[in-house]
Parts: sequence; structure tokens; C-alpha cells
Amino acid sequence: MGERNPLLGKAKGTETAELAAFAAGLSYEAIPNDVIARITELFVDWVGSALSGNGQRPISALEQYADEMGPAAGPAEILTNHRTTSPIFAAAVNAAASHVSEQDDVHNGSVFHPAAVVFPAALATAQALGASGRDLLAASVAGYEVGIRVGEFLGRSHYTVFHTTGTAGALAAAAAAGRLLAFGPATMLHAFGSAGTQTAGLWEFLRDAADSKQLHTAKAAENGLMAAWLARNGFTGAKKILEGRQGLAAGMSSDADPARLLDRLGERWAVTETSFKFHASCRHTHPAADALLQVIETHNLEPEDVAEVVTHVHQGAIDVLGAVSMPQSVHQAKFLMGTTLGLVAVHRRAGLAEFAQVLNDAKALSFIERTRMVLDPEVDSAYPARWIGKVTVMTVEGRELHGRVDEPKGDPGNTLSRDEIEAKFCSLALSGGAVREGELGPLLDRLWRIGEIERVKILLPSNMEASKIA
Repeated sequence: MGERNPLLGKAKGTETAELAAFAAGLSYEAIPNDVIARITELFVDWVGSALSGNGQRPISALEQYADEMGPAAGPAEILTNHRTTSPIFAAAVNAAASHVSEQDDVHNGSVFHPAAVVFPAALATAQALGASGRDLLAASVAGYEVGIRVGEFLGRSHYTVFHTTGTAGALAAAAAAGRLLAFGPATMLHAFGSAGTQTAGLWEFLRDAADSKQLHTAKAAENGLMAAWLARNGFTGAKKILEGRQGLAAGMSSDADPARLLDRLGERWAVTETSFKFHASCRHTHPAADALLQVIETHNLEPEDVAEVVTHVHQGAIDVLGAVSMPQSVHQAKFLMGTTLGLVAVHRRAGLAEFAQVLNDAKALSFIERTRMVLDPEVDSAYPARWIGKVTVMTVEGRELHGRVDEPKGDPGNTLSRDEIEAKFCSLALSGGAVREGELGPLLDRLWRIGEIERVKILLPSNMEASKIA
């Protein structure tokens, strides 16, 4: 693929090294206050997503794997089952758990879910080292900045076949772990090389309702940790793993742009561009879902009033959401435009509770046949920097109604308030029974003040006395 990419030929050959040096040298003091505030919000949001994975079959399978293959106990915490293990197994399970409910954050321009790979690696490493909360947050910022830029670098062609969170995620996790391990630029570069050569994650699982998406985040976090620990022990990696002639982009992209890797490093903070996910479904459904909700609320429509919904979308939505016509599982239903719009039409929301019953929700499922996706030039040209939502609704009475949303709920310009973040957190955390209602307040307080903790240990109050955490 790389031979067909003229942009890759413009690489300086130092992009990976410069990105590694940035991640290694990033200090807490150099990070603006608004970026620290945002990474803290994203951390709280992530813990909620991770807790929601408790009891879900793919996560139970990974927990069993960790029990069978990992140590009986260790310094790092599996959030879902309250057990401790080695950092690598904790990171893998937490990464998968935080991705299974489809409520973890997303960066639009890179089409990348940073939280699901960065925080698992950072938390496990911080717990193993007894690092401070400030270092945990700084390392997480490093992971976000690296992963987002790698995702942008790999481009739209990469995303048609590869799940960017599984590929760019390995380097993001390595950056976070390496920052906590106090790597210098050379060691961080070796970690990037070893992380990059392990990248994987294919979209084919969508057709089979397979569990691979959770494996993608688990392996990205695990591979990032492995790469970092190997580099710590003197293991070397390719120095041009991103831009090299036989590097990541050469094999996985036809439109990779090396300039994206170093875009305003230290000036443009991609963390602040990251969006919360409001609906419990694939992000590609959110713009249309918000636009449909706008039409329904404006015209007070009932589901029976809707004859057809045409969603005007970007090509990425068609590629990801067009693989299945009838869902075989709840998770697969989250990757179908019709089911998400059906829930919005019937319940005026598409949250965890609504999706939990969707396979038996005849009214919502009926929207699969009533929904069409069409490629829209405006929407496609704006993507992935902007995810515009446009729908045309035909009513049974013959009316043609239009809805448009330029910033879906959760985007930086239409973000969640602290109250909304906490409400989402509580809903997610309680959904799987990983925590009790009475634990939510103390846990939230602990998470909001993560940057004040001198030594990051076990987070959940049911695992350890609160007095031992800070």
C-alpha cells in the first residue's frame, strides 16, 4: 500500500523519533490546566465504561483467561471483578471491559477511541510503580497525543480494513507506560518500534457478531505494556516504525500523511478535541441519531408516523455499518444504523437499557427496513474532522422532514457537563453490578481528585480501605 502513497515519500524519516521524544519529555507542568481538567473528565468517564463490562460474556471470558494464565494476585487491579493481577493482564481485561458497552470516548479526526487503550495501560503501570496521580494524568495525556496523531497519520484508507483503536492503540499504550517508566527519547523510540510491529485489528468480525473488537483493545493495551517493559530491559525496536519503507503506514495505508504525526506538538492538545459518547452504539450512528431525535421532538412524531428515514452519511459509516442486515447480538445491533435509530424513535434515547432489550423490541427493529444510508458529499468531505448528522424523514402522511446536527452530543462544542458525566458514570457503573449504589459517591470523589493522589493504588472502595488508597 505504501508504494501507492505519494505523501509517505515526503516523510523526513525522523517522525517516529520526534513523537517519541515528545512523549518521553512531557512534564505535568507543561500541560495546560484545561488539558488536565479534560483528561480527568475522560478518566472518570473511562472508569464508568470499564465497570459496565462486568458480567458481559466477552469480558467474563477474558477474566477467566487472566485467572488461568496470570498470577493469583498482583499490584494491578481488574476493575470488573475486583481482583488483582499483573499489570499486563489487568490492562488487557480493563481495556476490553471499557470498550464493550460502546460508551468510551472517541477522537473524531483520528476515528480512534483513546480511553480504552491509554487508561488501562497507564493505570496498571501506575499501580505497579506506585506512581503519583499527577504522573498518571501526564502519562495519559502523552498516550492520547501519540495515539490520536498516529490515527490521523494512518488516514481513511487504513480505517476501511483496520480498526484504528487496535492499531494506533498499541503505540498510545506504549507512550503512556513509557512516560510512567520515565523513559528517555531513545528508550521510548524502542518501545514505539516494538508496539508498532505488533499492531492489528480487522473489521471482519462485524459480519459474524464476533467478540474481536474487545480483543483489539485488550491486545493494544497489552502490546503497549509489553513493548514498554521490553524497552526498559534493553530490547530494541524499529526506529522508523511509522514512516519507514516497510513500516506501519507502508503496509496498512495508502493515504498516510507524515505531517499529521508532528502537528503542532505541545501547542495543539488533541485531548481537548476528544468527544464523549452519549449513545451506547457505534459512533458512526450518533450524528444521524441526534438529527432524527431533533426531527422527532420538533414535530412530536410517534414511531408509527415514520415511513422512512434516509441518513446522509460519510463513507466510513457505510463501510462499518453496512456489513449486517439483521443483528445476531446486542453488540452487533450497536453497529446497525436501523437499530440505533429505531431505539431513538421508540424511546427517544439509545442507552444501555434500551440496547439490552433491542433484540426483542419489534418496534425498534422495524426501523432496520425503514432506514437507508446514502453517501452525502458534504458530510463525507467534512469527515473525519467533523461528523455532521443529516436525515430526511418521510412520514406516512407524505411529509418530508429534515434534521441536521453539526456537532453531535458529546463533541467538544456540545460536550457533557460534569453532572451529565456523573450521571453517565453512575448508569454505567451500576449496570453490571461491579459497584453498589452506596459506593458511587466515594468512588467518584476519589476519581475526580486522582491528580492529588500521592501513590496510585487500588481504586475501588470494595477492594481496599479508602484510607489506604491515597
